[in-house]
Amino acid sequence: MDLGIEGKVAMITGGSRGLGKQAAQCLAREGCKVSICARGAEQLEATVAELAAQGYQVHGTQADVTSDEDAARFHQETISSLGHPDILVNNVGGRRGSAVFEETTLEQFREGIEVNLISAFRLVALVLPHMKEQGWGRIINISSIYGREHGGSIDYMAGKAGLIAFSKHLALQLAPTNVRVNCIAPGSIDFPGGSWDRFQKTNSPEVVSEFIARNLPAGKFGWPEPIGEMVAFLASDRADLVTGACINVDGGQSKSLF
Repeated sequence: MDLGIEGKVAMITGGSRGLGKQAAQCLAREGCKVSICARGAEQLEATVAELAAQGYQVHGTQADVTSDEDAARFHQETISSLGHPDILVNNVGGRRGSAVFEETTLEQFREGIEVNLISAFRLVALVLPHMKEQGWGRIINISSIYGREHGGSIDYMAGKAGLIAFSKHLALQLAPTNVRVNCIAPGSIDFPGGSWDRFQKTNSPEVVSEFIARNLPAGKFGWPEPIGEMVAFLASDRADLVTGACINVDGGQSKSLF
């Protein structure tokens, strides 16, 4: 499908594996020039090489977007290598504390909010001036179903819920400027090295089966490809009618808009 975003520059945080890598793959397939960042150099280099071998224009920056300096360097390297970003995908996230309040330190809670919410604010602040100046931009935030329903660690759930609220507020504020903001809330997505991959490897088959039966009506984990396709769609003008939506996508739960 031609989504009309050929030549656009897309920045994807956490783009070396999992959902971020799949988003980069789908955007590149649509003709975007993609800039990805990750903390780990080895996986980042492998992903850049893989995308480049497919004929895509790609740049990689080793960066931790919870750092002001690293985020600014990722942004500047994107501009230097590919041009000003037209599309931003805030994909970075993860748990730092526990599901139990008493087992979570204040520092862990702060770190969880930083990686799941404040990093998105930081990147939006960097890309927004140019998007508003040119009268076109797409910001896509990757939250989680645990931002809407109970689950995960307390810091993760709070951060992802905040990201949904942040997206809704920003979408309404920026609507007149033709900068569109949307949020995707995946369920339990399985990919090599991901949290659910580790969950399955570190728990008994009985525990895994019980989790699936309780949480996944389709009886299986989701997978990255539908998330990447949704990112590409939301980056296009075809998505104007769902601007400001939070979309649930996974292998077992329904898609919903609000």
